[in-house]
Amino acid sequence: MYVLKRQTAYALIAAVLLLVSSAGTLADHHSLEDKIKAALADERRSAADVARDRNRRPLETLTFFRLKDDMQVLELLPGGGWYTSILGPVLEAKGKLYIAIGAEGIGAAIAGKPGFGSTEVISFDGQNLFKRNEGDRRFTPPDIDFGLNRKLDLALTFRNMHNFTEDGRANVNKAVLTSLKRGGLYGVIDHTRRHMQGDSDEVWRRMDPVQMIKELESVGFEFVDYAKLHYRVDDALRFEVGQKSVTGNTDRFTLLFKKP
Repeated sequence: MYVLKRQTAYALIAAVLLLVSSAGTLADHHSLEDKIKAALADERRSAADVARDRNRRPLETLTFFRLKDDMQVLELLPGGGWYTSILGPVLEAKGKLYIAIGAEGIGAAIAGKPGFGSTEVISFDGQNLFKRNEGDRRFTPPDIDFGLNRKLDLALTFRNMHNFTEDGRANVNKAVLTSLKRGGLYGVIDHTRRHMQGDSDEVWRRMDPVQMIKELESVGFEFVDYAKLHYRVDDALRFEVGQKSVTGNTDRFTLLFKKP
């Protein structure tokens, strides 16, 4: 009887601990979701940026990439700062956002503004970084160093890898791998190209997702998962992503990798 009661007590304790743990996880999830939603609703975002929310699905995308508000995060090629305007405020209180590669312009635009107190620009010499071989429309950056050796929890790049040659992508991806902690994650989105399709004016800004996976594995990443968040059945994968028939509605692969 005593043994039975003791086993019952242990079972109850285990159940309570599981419940508390689950409640904490759920609270953390709601906290992150609330922060992302608050960033999306902030008046700093332009009407044009807000109009892209439905297509880009930032809440679902950042959740898939396992973002947490206390992470050290690197965003590559932030462009006009569409994702920066979400990531900066989400990470400001407990985490940190680094932006790098062509980030100087958006860095100047957000400097000193609310929501970006822990956002930092990693600057590079553009003339050295954005090099093109003669006749090539893509860039081949040299070996680079973000200066974040094993500091990062997560790196992200959104629709950018097509801008680099294969050698350039290898150099960037090696630098990301070096910057991540063991177990750190790397989220990659880009416009989809048919597998093994040759290059042309129509598809040069598209990437073969199988090739992308192979390239990242070749520098040391492990493939973790993919999402269908940006799958578009009506994109025939034939046309330049800027054409009216597909712009804003391209099929994009969404891949997650890990540093082993």
